[in-house]
Amino acid sequence: MNQESQNIEYKESWRDEYLKWICGFANAQGGTLYIGIDDDGNVVGVEHAKRLSEDIPNKIRDVLGIVAEVNLLNKKAKEYIEIHIEPSSFPISYKGEYHIRSGSTKQQLKGNALTQFLLRKTGLSWDATEVNNIELTDLSPVAFDIFRTQSVRRKRMDKTDVDISDRELLEKLHLFTEDGKLTKAGYLLFARDPERRVIGSTIKIGYFEGPDILYQDEVGGSLLEQAQNCVDLIFTKYLKARITYDGVHRIETFPFPYVAVREAVYNSIAHRAYNYMNSTQIRVYEDKLMISNDASMMCDWTAEKLMESHKSIKYNPLIANTLFKAGFIEIWGRGIEKICNSCIENGNPLPKFELSENDVTIVFEKAVEEATGKVPEKVPEKVPEKVPEKITNNQVLIIDAILQNPFVTITMLANSIGISERKTRENLKKLKDKGLIIRVGPDRGGHWEVVDNQTGK
Repeated sequence: MNQESQNIEYKESWRDEYLKWICGFANAQGGTLYIGIDDDGNVVGVEHAKRLSEDIPNKIRDVLGIVAEVNLLNKKAKEYIEIHIEPSSFPISYKGEYHIRSGSTKQQLKGNALTQFLLRKTGLSWDATEVNNIELTDLSPVAFDIFRTQSVRRKRMDKTDVDISDRELLEKLHLFTEDGKLTKAGYLLFARDPERRVIGSTIKIGYFEGPDILYQDEVGGSLLEQAQNCVDLIFTKYLKARITYDGVHRIETFPFPYVAVREAVYNSIAHRAYNYMNSTQIRVYEDKLMISNDASMMCDWTAEKLMESHKSIKYNPLIANTLFKAGFIEIWGRGIEKICNSCIENGNPLPKFELSENDVTIVFEKAVEEATGKVPEKVPEKVPEKVPEKITNNQVLIIDAILQNPFVTITMLANSIGISERKTRENLKKLKDKGLIIRVGPDRGGHWEVVDNQTGK
């Protein structure tokens, strides 16, 4: 049997409370619940299997209001039950509670997470809901100027597309509801003072020395103006550049890569959960820079998954679409890739991500040269040529993969090398026992490191 995953759950016996798990599958991507199989995937059988296979469909229909495929199976004279649940296009509740499958766990949705879920299931997003009693005079001419200039300059729109009235431009960007009212996205993107209706829609920047804040700013106005002004403020007021000269040419080198910080700020503007009503916070220290904002982490996002290639999931699709057309963000899920590549090119460590159910923080650290005065080592592109003879080809490939991506998962390793996950775990254990690699942090959320002495030097 396959291991438990996003789409598979094992239970040794049936309890009616497992209807919550079925509810969770229906509200997510669907899945299969097996009754009579232990956590290791071994068939242990279940008593009264035939009667259960007849009762369970009725319980699912009566409590959840959906139909599931229930099969009675047999393996080595042991009967077990397979319950296959299709994803539902509408919200499913269990006695008034809403559950969702996230990774290999079930979570009950509450508060803002529940609101976001219900909106998505009905085909809406929070930023597509309306704002009442707003006139075009409440919007910022500067924001419209920024959009028109940037979208043409970045070749996301033609000049003829933007040489129209402000109202026509908002309609072209789908920022009105069907009954002609401005959406929250349109209001946030273009309002002179969006905090009048959406509290906390600003960016707070502070410079810290230990726990003490030395000075701070709050960047307000429309989201387009925030995107234009925030990064410039960080690099002109909060960061000190190291000055060098190439002949007569002055070169400024900042402790954190401009492209990475810019991309992180733009992504925080595009994807933050504005309905939580908390400002994005940017904390600048001598040796690190942190960007934190509220987010609805309803999917099984981890730091590892963020570092992998992934599709773009837009919690504010209208805001994200407008920022894309203005040239501020990409729309293909490449933001983190750009951030990491920029850090590597600048000699900085890869950024760290701290995730919780309601917020996400990205942490940039100074380059080694900036922090210690030493020239940073280049990030290795492949395994060094000198490797101990006792290392197998598969183990060499594992070290190579870890050097390329310290957050690589066992599943990713197995797929890239072409061996089973069990064999991958065995090879990882051997490499750890030989002192060639170490695991830093927990199994979920940690990362791998290759020990320097693995070359035998």
